[in-house]
Amino acid sequence: MTRNALVLTPVLNYINGEWRTPGASEYADVINPATGEILARTPLCGADEVELAAQAAAKALPAWRSTPAQERVQYLFKLKFLLEDNLDAIARVITDECGKTYEEAKAEMRRAIENVEIAGGIPMLAKGEISEDIAPGIDEIMLRQPVGVCATICPFNFPGMIPFWYLPYALACGNTYIIKPSEKVPLTMQLIFQLIARLGLPAGVINLVNGAKAAVDGILDHPAIRAVTFVGSSATARYIYRRAAENGKRVQAQGGAKNPVVILPDADMEMTTKIVADSAFGCAGQRCLAVSLAVTVGEARNTFVEMICDAAVSRKVGYGLDAGVQMGPVINQAAKARIESLIGRGASEGASLPVDGRSASIPGYPNGAFVRPTILLDVPPTGEIARTEIFGPALSLIHVHTIDEAIALANRGAYGNQASLFTSSGSAARKFRYEVEAGNVGINIGVAAPMAFYPFSGWKESFFGDLHGQGMDAVEFFTQKKVIVERWPKEWSRKF
Repeated sequence: MTRNALVLTPVLNYINGEWRTPGASEYADVINPATGEILARTPLCGADEVELAAQAAAKALPAWRSTPAQERVQYLFKLKFLLEDNLDAIARVITDECGKTYEEAKAEMRRAIENVEIAGGIPMLAKGEISEDIAPGIDEIMLRQPVGVCATICPFNFPGMIPFWYLPYALACGNTYIIKPSEKVPLTMQLIFQLIARLGLPAGVINLVNGAKAAVDGILDHPAIRAVTFVGSSATARYIYRRAAENGKRVQAQGGAKNPVVILPDADMEMTTKIVADSAFGCAGQRCLAVSLAVTVGEARNTFVEMICDAAVSRKVGYGLDAGVQMGPVINQAAKARIESLIGRGASEGASLPVDGRSASIPGYPNGAFVRPTILLDVPPTGEIARTEIFGPALSLIHVHTIDEAIALANRGAYGNQASLFTSSGSAARKFRYEVEAGNVGINIGVAAPMAFYPFSGWKESFFGDLHGQGMDAVEFFTQKKVIVERWPKEWSRKF
């Protein structure tokens, strides 16, 4: 049932080791998308608050980079246990402001913690190299040194996990950091920074600035900030990549997706249906690895269509803290309207709607931004709905006759975040993973999310940059190599 309205939570910045009331003149409401309640108001800070954070991070950098790596990671070990001890509280905040189910929010934070664990191995991961006697009496050494002040511009859909694709690696490598959460979901980072404040980190090593585009531009333009990471839409990723690169910064910019799943007739249809439904409708379809385009091959259509429609209809939708709920709302009413408009556009292009999730009514939550699972059948392969990222719980179905047609259809799209195949054929799986143009590939997997020790890849319009988040890609991104060629003449050595 709908709870009583909450007392508004003040949203603060965390700069130079202290909580700071921002001097913002504009605010954005933080709304629980299930209940419609206003939870807080995000201060829309600008370049002035970014300036304070950048100054603090730049001041802290020399001492932090000279701190031995094995001492830097001790803070990460403490953070891991604090995150684990407060997992329930963080998950509840994510559910309230983001709309996820409680179990989805917990799973998100477990992936965040995995990255903290991997980054704890930086003394080994970031060690240098030496080659002796590359010429008589000459040695060559390669060292990794921190890039400097770095920043992450975060999305709304994973407010707890995404910052940890980057933050622990950057800190462990000796960089200082600034995080700008999405203005839609600032409360998760408010709670996590309360934990970070308990670590005893030197002032300025990690900072938090709230805001929207003005704060983003402040980060992209500030000369002290040397590297920027981002996750969001492709249009924004392209803007961030271009503007940051023009200012001489390193950039990782993860963009949008239109992830296809190909289903062959020899697939285990019961397993396939369950996994595809979880991928398409989990997190209300608001994740960059959600399956949004199902391509049935040959006779697969005969059973899969009915089974996926049944799975869509039976999914329990509601407030993510209520028992048994399998899917929550989308982020806000504007997103609901955009998703429903795109579903309508698909119907106008000729797709049928055997399951139509528009105009959802959830008992007890009349103000929620709910869209029920939707199936669009026989979507025109060249239509707009087949190309556009819906970012909601809507699965489009297309039928082809061969796996070659399916791969060609998958590769025709502008995005390249993920592609999946369901089959019992090893040769088909090998052909698919070899030919499909996507950075993350699933074989009988619906959400091919890499473990923290692998990079979160992405191709084409789904990624702008060279090095990805997580694992060794993150270590490479947050360090710069210095190569030293060294000779010590014998006559010098005789003096000592």
